[in-house]
Parts: sequence; structure tokens; C-alpha cells
Amino acid sequence: MDIIISNSSGTPIYEQITAQVKAQVIDGTLRPGDPIPSMRALAKALHISVITVQRAYEDLQRDGFIQTSVGKGSFISSSGTELWQEEQQRITEEYLAKAVESARRCGVGLEKLQELMKMFYEEE
Repeated sequence: MDIIISNSSGTPIYEQITAQVKAQVIDGTLRPGDPIPSMRALAKALHISVITVQRAYEDLQRDGFIQTSVGKGSFISSSGTELWQEEQQRITEEYLAKAVESARRCGVGLEKLQELMKMFYEEE
């Protein structure tokens, strides 16, 4: 697990850790069942407080990206990717609802809207 923190960033360190772990789960670098470093080990490696890592791990666990077993450690959860996909679908639905509303106001018919969506979807 590669984590790079920036002390000069306006983003709190625990949020930097959380975002990077989530990104690595989403892009497949970290897979369900993969172990992650203990809080102490990560804190030592990053030269930061254990409390900061604890906050990041709590957020990751709350969001379903990791699961912790007493005596076994913390591991990447299989539900993290599913939760992310659900969130992305919800965001997409919001954008689509706005697009449909705009199309209705402008008099764009359903067939034309579907044609436009297909065109944008197939674009690379």
C-alpha cells in the first residue's frame, strides 16, 4: 500500500490517507482480502501520529472499504468497491435527472436525448 502525504496540502492528513486507500481499492491496486498495515506500522512509516491513522482507518471502516478483526489486523473489504459503485450510480442518476429536465424545457424529445446519450457514451 503506497501512501504519500503532503504536510503543505490544505487537506488533513487523515483525509489524504483515506482518499488514497479508496483510490487504490477502486483502481484495483488493493483487492478484497488484502491486508493493510497496522495503525502503528503506517504511522511509523509516514512519520505521523497513530491517532491520525486511527481516524483514517475509522473513516475507511465506516465507509466499508476496510474491515478489522481483533488479533488478525485490517483488510480490504469486498463491499468497498460495491459502495463506491453505488455512489457513482447515484451521482450519475442525479446528472441524468438534470439532463432530462433540461431537455424537456428545451423541447428535446426522448429519441433525440437517447441518441445524444448514446453518442456521449460511445465517445472515447
